[in-house]
Amino acid sequence: MINKKPTKKFRKKRQLTEDQKQVLRDRINKAREKLKPAANLTVDASIRDLPDDHALAPKKVRQWIKHTKDKLSGMRGWKTSNDAKQKSEYHYTEGYLHNMQAYLRDGTWRDMYYGEDRNYLIKYRCVAMAYYPDGTPKRSVGVWYPDIGKEYTQEMYYEDNPGTKPYRKRGSLLNKSKVHKTRRKYRKRA
Repeated sequence: MINKKPTKKFRKKRQLTEDQKQVLRDRINKAREKLKPAANLTVDASIRDLPDDHALAPKKVRQWIKHTKDKLSGMRGWKTSNDAKQKSEYHYTEGYLHNMQAYLRDGTWRDMYYGEDRNYLIKYRCVAMAYYPDGTPKRSVGVWYPDIGKEYTQEMYYEDNPGTKPYRKRGSLLNKSKVHKTRRKYRKRA
């Protein structure tokens, strides 16, 4: 015994006059006007009202997330690569994606860098000042302080601490004439 499904009856498309179409258009436009603007409830309240030109505006971060997802899809084979650079680049990119998604959820930026390809460094801002026992403020280079209204630089540090030696990078030496190269190959081991 074969059970036949009942065939669907095809309805004819309604033929509307131009006046009826205009009435329907007016009704849709009236309903759209009553709609409230999008509340962005998926974004944390602390960053919801940031202007679009802000460095970490949610609109920009969503674009960065989309770009990073596209980038990760192209790097899919790097996750299990034998090349350490490829593997670490994949994990950095994946971590950056997770940090951006967490920022939209909770409003706290967790990465040291920002931008589409992590090309800008985050600046620190002092929220609560700390002081030495004599009353002078404790400061770190590269941090924005509200009492001076700008970032504390290395030059400011030398002005505040005249007795300190200038900062030197690891590779540069101040007195190269006193440095002697050793012959590591023939050196005795202790």
